[in-house]
Amino acid sequence: MVARGELSGSAREILAMAKEQHVPIQEVDRVRLDAITPNHQGMLAFASAYQYHTVEDMLALAKERGETPFLVILDGITDPHNLGAIIRTAECAGAHGVIVQERRAVGLTPAAVKASAGAIEYIMVARVTNLVTTLETLKQLNIWVYAADMAGESYEAVDYKGGVALVIGAEGEGVSRLVLEKCDKRVALPMRGKLDSLNASVAAGILLYAVLRSR
Repeated sequence: MVARGELSGSAREILAMAKEQHVPIQEVDRVRLDAITPNHQGMLAFASAYQYHTVEDMLALAKERGETPFLVILDGITDPHNLGAIIRTAECAGAHGVIVQERRAVGLTPAAVKASAGAIEYIMVARVTNLVTTLETLKQLNIWVYAADMAGESYEAVDYKGGVALVIGAEGEGVSRLVLEKCDKRVALPMRGKLDSLNASVAAGILLYAVLRSR
């Protein structure tokens, strides 16, 4: 965002570099900048919290390490604290990456980055437009897809050896029907109390370590 009016030499230079890098530039009244922060020099830049990777990057990392792929796929997670917590646990459990949706899901907001407790610096996160297409691609690469689902078999009875993509759905709704149809296996966590579901990041944590034990 740039204040309307004459620009000094250095400001012109910055704008020229921004244009070269295809950074969107918006001219606004100075009062608009004042409303965001009093400490500006006629210019403000908005940076994303994080540079997203690709699923291909994650698969390349697994190959580089001589490991079968271990990915986490989040279907409809909208709480940034859950996203951050899952990223943190995925990093601790040795996953190669976390895949989220571009739409109807939370991205790497400052709250999510903070909740990851620094893990975001060490694990890849990718955003994809279509989870079903992504799952089809992974399955062709001999990666087994496991969905956390109340109707599945006990998570303890499953052998997670080989390439793994673990799908975690939103609390309440769970994994969406179309995504569920593409999964190879559904795994369930036992519920012994009065409630019928766990926090998404807690469920993810239990399943991530079940996969790690098999690996």
